[in-house]
Amino acid sequence: MHPAAGPSTHARADASTSERTTLASRLHDRTATVGIIGLGFAGLPLGVALASAGFRVIGVDLDASKVDAINAGRSPIADVQDDVLAALRTSGKFEATTEYSALAAADSVTICVPTPLLPGHVPDLTYIESAVDALAPYLHPEMLVVLESTTYPGTTEEIIQPRVEVRGLRVGVDVFIGFAPERIDPGATSSPGLTVHSVPKLVAGATPACLMHVQALYASIVDRLVPVSSLRTAEMAKLVENSFRMVNIAFVNEVALMCDRLGIDVWEVIDAAATKPYGFLPHYPGPGLGGHCIPVDPYYLVWKLKTLNMPSRFIELAGEINRAMPAHVVSKVATALEARGLTVRGSRILVLGVTYKRDVADVRESPSLDILGLLAGRGAVVAYHDPYVPVLDVPVQAPGTIDIHGAPITLHRSDLLEGLASSDCVVLATDHTSYDWDVVVRTARLIIDTRNALRHVGAPAVPNDGTRAAIVKL
Repeated sequence: MHPAAGPSTHARADASTSERTTLASRLHDRTATVGIIGLGFAGLPLGVALASAGFRVIGVDLDASKVDAINAGRSPIADVQDDVLAALRTSGKFEATTEYSALAAADSVTICVPTPLLPGHVPDLTYIESAVDALAPYLHPEMLVVLESTTYPGTTEEIIQPRVEVRGLRVGVDVFIGFAPERIDPGATSSPGLTVHSVPKLVAGATPACLMHVQALYASIVDRLVPVSSLRTAEMAKLVENSFRMVNIAFVNEVALMCDRLGIDVWEVIDAAATKPYGFLPHYPGPGLGGHCIPVDPYYLVWKLKTLNMPSRFIELAGEINRAMPAHVVSKVATALEARGLTVRGSRILVLGVTYKRDVADVRESPSLDILGLLAGRGAVVAYHDPYVPVLDVPVQAPGTIDIHGAPITLHRSDLLEGLASSDCVVLATDHTSYDWDVVVRTARLIIDTRNALRHVGAPAVPNDGTRAAIVKL
């Protein structure tokens, strides 16, 4: 176990170059012990990849139930298979704990904690701050600390570096600091072309020596490293990636609104435009944005620019458009019900799929929550089905507002066939691959398809002849 930083720190810094590069040697030959703080969608796959490459990995997470599951060989996320995790546990290569003191034995620590938003789209860095503060007593010479959490340019040097240096450790000499943003796509990293190993990894260091050590860590698990010149460059690049998605999704969502008004099928329009072999990258509309990244991370850049008195008009406008999509879906529901002589108030409405994307168990920022809340606020009898979510808390919203109206309601997952058959309208909000769309169309009466999932099983707005649902596209 390494000693905690103390009076000998500067004596250690005066040691020979060969001694100061022993960390790099341990990273290169994979004899280092690697710590991971945060065992969620980014931290656990990273830890498993490092352990599979031969490192001993210590994962720290404050969720005791998650830690117990991991230590029992049960993965809490779909992108890590139980048998892989169990094998690493058996070999002693991976262990999880709630105790930060275990990181005293680590040569390298990577921070993979959430970076959510506070009200008003203000960055919430408390998870990063708490992680570094809890790690601080166990910092020692010859340690690498890497941040993977998405955040605004300047975070690593403004928050992490001072907390390290206050212990008398010199960055780039005694300890090494880097930023290497996660590029995990939950639900997709098990595909052959999109894994921890195959996705290029941005890496940056506070100094050239720091960058060298960050590269030494990730070279063991990533096929291609992309070093950049500074921590801020890497932090900005990650925000640009997510802002690109946010802005382009907002554009196609607005196109969907245009096409709806013009009586044109937006999905056909995009597919037609996508035949151009250059200068066009297809994005697709939906009921709104969800997840841990796209609806959240761009606002870290917006906030940072506001501190510099600079507007970020594209991102802010994109956010407004995307946040308005759940209300548009509810409007489509109301119009479709009115055509059948019904109103939203009193109608039984089933939302099919409530996670923010298909085949994941994550409801963070999911537009389905807003759709359910808006429908409940208008007096609908709401229900949901999602194979990944057994219980759901829904914040009820008053009509025409984004304000919570009254106490949240708790919904339990509906029986699928019963819910489809008994509902006046079904909102297809998340297109999980486990759904049998032919069964859905044969059982339901009216479907609002926000994902174009039914393109092969029915035409939009076909009359209901009693054997298949009427389908209305977004």
